Amino acid sequence: MAKRITRDEKRRKAMIDILNQMFVIAGHQVTYEDIKDRTDDWYTQWTMTTAQAEEWKQWSIAYLRKELKFTKKRAENEMTWFNLQWGLKYSDFNG
Repeated sequence: MAKRITRDEKRRKAMIDILNQMFVIAGHQVTYEDIKDRTDDWYTQWTMTTAQAEEWKQWSIAYLRKELKFTKKRAENEMTWFNLQWGLKYSDFNG
């Protein structure tokens, strides 16, 4: 019988998948493996547009709802914090 994945393992996988998708949507050839051990401000070295950020947010909310069974509100809140902590700079943000 296969081992069940723990809640922490599911959350870790979700974090990795969401970060990888952010780089895909933003058009960068970078993955979680490339940045996982970095302690600098790697998230300021690449950019995405506000449209790409919205696409990533919507993809991630759907992902969290499906994979972690989050409510829509919880997924939205999670992505707000996730973007604040790990999101790339916006290249077209006008303040």
